[in-house]
Amino acid sequence: MNKKRELEKLAKKIEQCVLCKEHKSGKMVFGEGSPNASIMFVGEAPGKTEAATGRPFVGRSGKLLRSLIQQIGLKENEIYITSPVKYLPDSGTPTKADIMHAKIHFDKQLAIIDPKIIVLLGSVALQAVLGEKISVMKKHGEMIEKNGRKYFVTIHPAAGLRFPQLKKELESDFLKLQGYLQKEKLLP
Repeated sequence: MNKKRELEKLAKKIEQCVLCKEHKSGKMVFGEGSPNASIMFVGEAPGKTEAATGRPFVGRSGKLLRSLIQQIGLKENEIYITSPVKYLPDSGTPTKADIMHAKIHFDKQLAIIDPKIIVLLGSVALQAVLGEKISVMKKHGEMIEKNGRKYFVTIHPAAGLRFPQLKKELESDFLKLQGYLQKEKLLP
């Protein structure tokens, strides 16, 4: 399978999907990085900067995320960054209906890339990817195994920017992630 071509086909389907755009605005933010990534970072939905540029995690929280990714020794061209909801919700935060609909497309994206570890950034990512409500504050810094996949739970970078204590927790989680990746031989 040509992963790049499959991802391009899926992106075109999402661009044509009326439900994906309902009560949302801006450019579609499909995701970016290597189609062969072993590690995928998953947020919730694009913010204003992302919706303007069509790129994931390029605003303030994206700068924090990308610096943490670099600090633990990952290269952006070796990972994949995306969100389940591909358009900026008018309400700011995706609704449960937005999340459930987006999961249909996101699951296909996940199957194409087929990463070894999926880093879930915040509660919306947890709900969208795992299909259940799990407390991020109870599970952050932990690896969850479900349906044959490994998921690392952490705090969304936007929360880290709003609350200094959560930023410390986020930084600590990334050090734990680095340890997991080294154990899995995904980092030297």
